Amino acid sequence: MLAMYLAMLETEEDQRRFMRLYNTYEKKIYAMALRVLGDPVRAEDAAQQTWFQLLKSWGRVSALPWEETEGYAVTAAKNCALDMLRAERRTTAFPEDWDPPAREEHQERYDYLVSLIRALPENYRRILELKCVEEQSNREIARRLQINESTVASRVMRGRAMLREQLEKEGYLYDAV
Repeated sequence: MLAMYLAMLETEEDQRRFMRLYNTYEKKIYAMALRVLGDPVRAEDAAQQTWFQLLKSWGRVSALPWEETEGYAVTAAKNCALDMLRAERRTTAFPEDWDPPAREEHQERYDYLVSLIRALPENYRRILELKCVEEQSNREIARRLQINESTVASRVMRGRAMLREQLEKEGYLYDAV
């Protein structure tokens, strides 16, 4: 992996500086990720993501005085690990064999609507499952997914618009989703 990182740098000087950074802080970056995530495999992923982020902002990193690089690198590791946690919380999917609570009347139309919801992009699917299938409020959804209530409201609105478009494409009349 280190060879791949080095190949991304243009000059030998940058490669030397990166090698020094990597050799000096590799264990600290991994330790920070492990502390945040609590899992060695995910910590390794976060550490790799950190090195990639450091390369993406190499112009800024390489301009730092050497004394400041440790704080920058360790903070980047912490942020990468926290981003992973946030992403996991937002994208926890229902199991494939999940069977939503069924409505007794109009079961066929209900099943069809659930299949359309499941076909939506993840950000909209998850929110509409919670809103339309589990009948949770925007506030409950926001707490559960740890996002703003206004984000929930806008995704519900956009998700419903996507469902409406799909239903109209398939010849169904829109009738309040």
